[in-house]
Amino acid sequence: QVQLVESGGGLVQPGGSLRLSCAASGNIFSIYAMGWYRQAPGKQRELVASITSGHATNYADSVKGRFTISRNNAKNTVYLRMNSLKPEDTAVYYCNADIREVSRDFSDRYWGQGTQVTVSS
Repeated sequence: QVQLVESGGGLVQPGGSLRLSCAASGNIFSIYAMGWYRQAPGKQRELVASITSGHATNYADSVKGRFTISRNNAKNTVYLRMNSLKPEDTAVYYCNADIREVSRDFSDRYWGQGTQVTVSS
């Protein structure tokens, strides 16, 4: 069984910073792409940023220059550093990873439980 556990959300003022973490655990053989999505009330879930196992990154236009995604392959962990936060960044942030379990010869997508980020004065 594979689990993704997020941490680091909270309430922050506009212009502030937060760092989200997401750790994968379980019978993991390999982790491929990892990423962060977010879903604001009344809106569809959207990709925020993604990173490959080789550390190539991709960002939504709305967060380019403000957010940085990184990963530690030895710790099976992905991070999202969020700077210059805006009220429109308020959402539930979900971790996502493409993981192959030890007992399988294919990978599956896994999701974390979500962590709330609220940007407000």
